[in-house]
Formats: sequence, C-alpha cells, structure tokens
Amino acid sequence: MLNGIRIIEIEGLGPGPFAAMTLADLGAEVIVIHRKGGSSLTGDAGGALLDRGKRSIALDLKNADDLQTAKDLIASADGLIEGFRPGVMEKLGLGPDVCHAINPKLVFGRMTGWGQSGPLSQAAGHDMNYISMSGAMWYSSAPGDVPMPPATLVGDIGGGAMYLVAGMLAALISAGRTGEGTVVDAAIYDGSAHMMNLLIGLRQIGQLSDTRGHSLLDGPHWSHTYACADGGFMSVQCLEPQFYALFLQILELTEDPEFKQQMNKKLWPALTKRLADLFAQHPRAHWEAMFVGTDACVAPVLSPTQAADHEMNQARQVWRDVGGTLQAAAAPRFSTQNWQPKPSPARGQNSEDILKELKASLSG
Repeated sequence: MLNGIRIIEIEGLGPGPFAAMTLADLGAEVIVIHRKGGSSLTGDAGGALLDRGKRSIALDLKNADDLQTAKDLIASADGLIEGFRPGVMEKLGLGPDVCHAINPKLVFGRMTGWGQSGPLSQAAGHDMNYISMSGAMWYSSAPGDVPMPPATLVGDIGGGAMYLVAGMLAALISAGRTGEGTVVDAAIYDGSAHMMNLLIGLRQIGQLSDTRGHSLLDGPHWSHTYACADGGFMSVQCLEPQFYALFLQILELTEDPEFKQQMNKKLWPALTKRLADLFAQHPRAHWEAMFVGTDACVAPVLSPTQAADHEMNQARQVWRDVGGTLQAAAAPRFSTQNWQPKPSPARGQNSEDILKELKASLSG
C-alpha cells in the first residue's frame, strides 16, 4: 500500500524501529541509517527482527561526508523517523529546520517518551514510567495486585510506535495534497493517555471508578484470569448478559443465586474466589475443550510459542518461524496482497548499493 514512499530511519531503540518496520510491512522503502561501528541487540551475526524489510547503510553522523550523505538521503525521502531526546537531532545538524530547508515536503517523525516540550522532556524514562504518569497503567492488574502491564505493549508500541505510524500516514497524505511537510511529535505519554478514552468513556455511565476493582472491567468475576490445575491460565470476559448466561450454563451454575447477580459489586470478590477454586480443579486443556467455539468469551492464555502451535494460528498464520526466528506477520491484512516476511539486513549491508543509487540520482 505504501509502494513508492521512502522513509529514512535514524537508528534508535524500541518504538522508533518498530514504527519504521510497520511502514516497511505496509510496503514503504525504509532505509535505516545505522551507526558506523555500532552493534545491535541481536549482535552482528544477523539482522534484527525490527529491521525486517528495510535496507541498511552505516554512517557516522559526526563525520562531515557521512552527514552530507544523510542529508542527500533525506532530500530524496518522503519521511524521516528519529527517536532521540529533544535537541539531539538539532545538535547533529539534522533538525527539522535543516531538513525542511532541503526537503519542504518531508514528514519529520519524532518518537519520545515525554514529548518535545514540557518539564520532563529531557528526563530519561521507559515504557512503565510513561504509562504510569499518563493514567494508562492504573487498571492494568487485578484488584489488590500492584499495577503491572504487559511488557512494552501499552507504552512503547501502543502509545508510541502506532501513534507515530498514524501521525506519519496522516502527514504523508497532507504533504501529498499540499506539498508542505510537518513535524510529527509522537510521545508515549500522550498516546497511552489517548488510548484510555474508550475506557474513560465508561465514566459517562457511572461504570469507571478511581478505586481499582470497582469498575465494570477491572473488578468483576466475569472479567478475570484464572489459574488451572496444570499451571496454565484461562481468560474470562463475558460482559454481555447473554454471554454471561452461557458461561454459567456451561459451568452448570445457572441456578446459583449468587452467580445470578452478575452486576452485584459486593459479590464480585467472593465469586472471583469461587471461580478460582473451580478452574484450579482441572488443567487448561479441559477448560479450553469445554469453551472453545462458544460465545461464553473464554479463551486460554498462551505464550507466543504456544500461540504459534495453536490451531488458530494454523488457520491465520500470524506467528511464523523465519530462519529460526519467531515473528508475527504484518497487520492489518489487505485483500489485494499476500504479505510474506522479508529478511532483515545486517548493519551496513546495503551501504554500497545505496551510495551508488544516491550518486546516480545526484548526477542525473
């Protein structure tokens, strides 16, 4: 879908490379500028998963000739992605003013934790720090447990990378119409707070409390995860009355006077305990066989490796083993395309070809 779009990525960590990988998955040509002489988290033996579908050139941006090469690449691009602290790109001589002077249509994508401005813009932080202050972490665990979200998903990926992708796509459309580029300020703090709007909307109907365990989705026995006899887990979230009724029917609890009171918040802790005792009596496979294919909204909790082996994945081919590396396929899917995983380049693997192409374009 993005064939013909060129993105220059300045090597960074986490959400920036993920956003660039997503754009590459969507068909954009992504050239990542790796640090000359640097090393990746995966070592030098092979390319990093987040570099799949990209091409790599190794440059030293403190070297005048290499800096000029970076500027020439940026002049040829539709977008740029960087993930440094505010001011670093400016110190390198590649700030938005410089880049827009050589390429007015450029979409300049900036990925940070706290944003380009504000009292914490220069402070270090990580996924959990950003989402804890934005409010996105508050409902992330069972009542009584310390808030603990899934690693990197809520902040780095959800609140960061995907908002950068959305911003880049919107700005690319605008630049195509107007010929004018822009700066996309994607902050994990901002994006993770924005993701809360669906949940915050429950306040309007009195179903969201600042007290954990007292809201529609973070306290009920029917919105919980339960441990099984073999150490596996099952997730339960049968919100709608008809789904809850089916859940009780399958468990032969339809006539239980307490379970009949689905929305009685006073009973939620006790009913959670009763279901915990019940699920603990049998292994996960027992419960999965009982609920699979029903509308009771019950599903097993699987590791990525287990998910890859599950029959659902055999049908959808989401998880794939590519050269011994487990990775998830691109999403979303398009009816006109059959996506296949592309290789990840080693650092600097495409330097010679990119320089030749750049020289040819400049001389032409």
